[in-house]
Amino acid sequence: MAQKHDLNWDDDTPAQRRAIAPWIARLGGYGFGLIVVAVVAYYLIGMALTHRISDDVDQALSETTPGGSRAVQMAADLIYRETEQNSWVANNPFFLPGYMLDNMPNFQQGIIYAISRFAIEMSDQLGRTRASSEVDKDLEDAAGKLKFPGTIWLFDFETSWAPTTPAEKQYAAARRALIAYNQRLAAGDATFEKRSDNLQATLERMTADLGSSSAIIDQHLTHAGGWGMDTKVDDIFYNVKGRLYGYYMLLRELGVDFDRVIQDRDLGSAWNQMLASMRAAAALDPLVIMNGAPDGLMFPSHLSVQGFYLLRARTQLREITNILQK
Repeated sequence: MAQKHDLNWDDDTPAQRRAIAPWIARLGGYGFGLIVVAVVAYYLIGMALTHRISDDVDQALSETTPGGSRAVQMAADLIYRETEQNSWVANNPFFLPGYMLDNMPNFQQGIIYAISRFAIEMSDQLGRTRASSEVDKDLEDAAGKLKFPGTIWLFDFETSWAPTTPAEKQYAAARRALIAYNQRLAAGDATFEKRSDNLQATLERMTADLGSSSAIIDQHLTHAGGWGMDTKVDDIFYNVKGRLYGYYMLLRELGVDFDRVIQDRDLGSAWNQMLASMRAAAALDPLVIMNGAPDGLMFPSHLSVQGFYLLRARTQLREITNILQK
């Protein structure tokens, strides 16, 4: 009786090999195609699920602490929303779908930048009695952590090969410091100087920063025209939008914190007009960002529209600071 052997390539004849090889090659081709489709689907579906521009200008405070600052609470709420509820994407590594997004990370970084500037003002001006008094430790801690670059993930190979704390964790720690300050403020153990000169100094810093944003818009408008499409216009638009949104939400609540000063200096009308301009700029949300010439016929210039509201808000802020100087 002939001995039975297990099937292997050594038992196959050349004819059998020629018959099987095309099927293996075809299967290999299908396998590669399936991998490509899976990767593309992973990124496209992941991007759609991740992308979120949270520009709700009517967002209310998560809580109000009697005796605390509403603006500080709003800063803490915005940090929590962007780092926990929406997921921080500016530092996503290449293997996460958020890495492929650009509008959302620019918007998020714009918001954090505005909050960072506000935290600096709280540390330097509003949260201390005079310039010679001691800096509040919680405010100093929050201001320092909010300066952390938003693009840093678990590793920052430009500085070290060792793991580091990612940006969203730094911002979460800053949020905890802001909440701690607000709790101490409500308990009477912290300072929040609601003087007109402090409000004036804070608004002047914001006005200067808006001037910087308008310069960025102006510089990019020099390249506007043609078909109105380029790879930078949406990045600039959403970064500035994030700053304006952050400033609007903070100023909306800061107006309540400083309601006595606003009433005493008869600033109610000017303050509301400024907020309306800031709100209009923050709420701009075109489907596609175009960089057409400002006087173009066929293609819009969204940066020009954004710049108009920005400069209008900046002018109104300067009018308010002029009144506070008198």
